[in-house]
Amino acid sequence: MSSARRSHARIPLASAALAAATALVLAACSPGGDDDSSSGESGSSGANEDATVVTFRLWDEAAAAAYETSFAEFTEQNPDIRVDVEVIPWDSYWSQLPLDIDSGDMADIFWTNSSNFGLYVDNGSLLNIDEVLGDDHDEWQQSIVDLYTRDGSNWGVPQIWDSIALFYNQELVDEAGVDVENLEWRPGAGEGDTLLEAARAITTDSAGLHPDEDGFDAGSIATYGFNSQADLQAIYIDFLAQNGAQFQDPETDAFDFDTPEGVAAFQYLVDLVNEHHVAPSAADTNVNGDFSREQFVQGNLGLFQSGPYSLPALADADFEWGIAPMVAGPEGRIGVVHGVAAVGNADTENLEATTEVLRWIGSAEGQDALAAQGAAFPGAVDAQQTYIDYWADQGVDVTPFLDAAAGETTTAPVGAQINAGSNVISPILQDMFLGAISVEEALAQAQTDGNAEMGLE
Repeated sequence: MSSARRSHARIPLASAALAAATALVLAACSPGGDDDSSSGESGSSGANEDATVVTFRLWDEAAAAAYETSFAEFTEQNPDIRVDVEVIPWDSYWSQLPLDIDSGDMADIFWTNSSNFGLYVDNGSLLNIDEVLGDDHDEWQQSIVDLYTRDGSNWGVPQIWDSIALFYNQELVDEAGVDVENLEWRPGAGEGDTLLEAARAITTDSAGLHPDEDGFDAGSIATYGFNSQADLQAIYIDFLAQNGAQFQDPETDAFDFDTPEGVAAFQYLVDLVNEHHVAPSAADTNVNGDFSREQFVQGNLGLFQSGPYSLPALADADFEWGIAPMVAGPEGRIGVVHGVAAVGNADTENLEATTEVLRWIGSAEGQDALAAQGAAFPGAVDAQQTYIDYWADQGVDVTPFLDAAAGETTTAPVGAQINAGSNVISPILQDMFLGAISVEEALAQAQTDGNAEMGLE
């Protein structure tokens, strides 16, 4: 087992606190930020009294503090422009956004994710980044540029991003003799599959028996092997791609997972839970999406596939853990890369100043404050070393996440109506993981109903 990617478990709580609030902002269909956050405004210092004010909106208090630091430097260099930062909590962010756009009260620049930006591109609410910035910007993470490209143009300035890798409990994998660098899955656990064997070797019941041993009690599991669950970003969108399937049709944005390859991928994941009993029950993970992560932190889960957004939570893990490449499928290691972008309001009354702020927050210098506090991988490539160094100082090697982003990837959920469609399919897929409906029936129903909700029948 390679030690090059081994990480120590202890992350100081003080350093983890900032990143904690940002932990979920990258999730494609999940809320991010702190639900207890409150709205507020503040302005960068150093501007003159006649400075043009550019407003900047996001949903995360911790990230807002980093932006304040960044904008203070920006105003030092551009005293004729002041940036006012406004935080709208996630639980009201997306309901407030269309109201403010319609009324003309929307910020000049605001955060968005891939599940929401398409609607505002289609209704003409966003600045075309290719037109306002052209090539006059620092190098950006290409996968995030691709994510925010629609109708042949880029509409977002990449801010933060994440990819998927495999966290592992060093003691549990050593005891089980698991090679975390070379875990692979195959439909039906066929030839070449090593994930199921590894998960069985790690999984034990309260008597210390493994799932393939006589007397194993599936109702009294003490240690789980792997976190198979209805988790789009960390689990099933990746398994789909690794088996030659896809979550959406790239041409139409319609759901397209109800295929033989899609059924095989989901069946494998569901079987890990309900047939092989090496993953937590959907009765737990459906009601608490963080259940598997909590089990890992408590030392009760050996293999935890997730993104860098889980790093802060591991501050409470009192054991040695590491980060390895994500599990590979028949088509290799293919993972989703998701990110948050800053977009420009097409109705801004301060286009020139707004353009300068967009250029700044797309630069390595402008993103350094985010990277320096370990909040997330920055979208500006030249700022990423700052983030890497931050976690290296905490004893954590984040290289596997970079490798995943540089490798073959699959697209995060996109489309003007993807949120509506996701709200329809999510409970159906949860019932599937629970075993209440077969995989074949669930995927057929979810795809049909989801596409109908999106108007893409």
